[in-house]
Amino acid sequence: MSTPRTAALVTDSHCHLDFPDFEGELDQIIASAADAGVTRMVTICTKMANLDQVRAIAEAHAPVFFAAATHPMSVAAEPMVTVDELVALADHPKFVGIGESGLDYHYTADSRDMQIESLRIHIEAARRTSLPLIIHARDADDDMARILAEEHAKGPYSCVMHCFSSGPELARAALDLGFYLSMSGIATFPRSQEVRDIFAAAPVDRILVETDAPYLAPPPYRGRRNEPAYTAHTAKVGAELYGLSYEDFAAHTQQNFDRLFTKAAAYKASA
Repeated sequence: MSTPRTAALVTDSHCHLDFPDFEGELDQIIASAADAGVTRMVTICTKMANLDQVRAIAEAHAPVFFAAATHPMSVAAEPMVTVDELVALADHPKFVGIGESGLDYHYTADSRDMQIESLRIHIEAARRTSLPLIIHARDADDDMARILAEEHAKGPYSCVMHCFSSGPELARAALDLGFYLSMSGIATFPRSQEVRDIFAAAPVDRILVETDAPYLAPPPYRGRRNEPAYTAHTAKVGAELYGLSYEDFAAHTQQNFDRLFTKAAAYKASA
């Protein structure tokens, strides 16, 4: 089943185009995304050791922007990134966010203290650069809500809760701080009603859409490699949740992305 072309445009706010799943196919992947109305994507560097490869993808493909950080599951195996290293990346015109950082206690709870240290470093970089923080949170809702609030009290910063699938309390805490929730393929899965309910209760002006490709493909592609074109399928579910037409919901998510990822929006306007 192909992804139908639509006049409404959406942005894949979080994908991993440097992963081996896409090797040798990026031109086709990006063309397929454009055919589905997905004309921008943010590819995320999860290990600073992979930064050069991720940056090169953004430089080689007009619709692609990039962000970088040390993923919480990699913190124990990677050198601790510094605030200055992250801030220096902001000189690049297509570097548009700090992330993904965060907390993951599902598989890597033993590195909790290091993850918290790393998260605070990334928050400070987001604060200094005025670029949005991109958060990964898994089985760490209480610590995440507490740290985000503590740090926000020290000085404001912007943030998106990427691939949101945590509980309603963390969603409310993030929204109360003015942050955004990003809807992934998880929200389309039949057993994800609680996640859909959380999104439906959130203001539509705080919602982004993403793939987290190559993971979490929405139906009818579940179980296969995800790719940016499939953002359209997740956005269609989002439109249903809000009782909006696809075109109206897509327009909301575009406005939300531009409001949060201001550097990407400005680049688009001047390109």
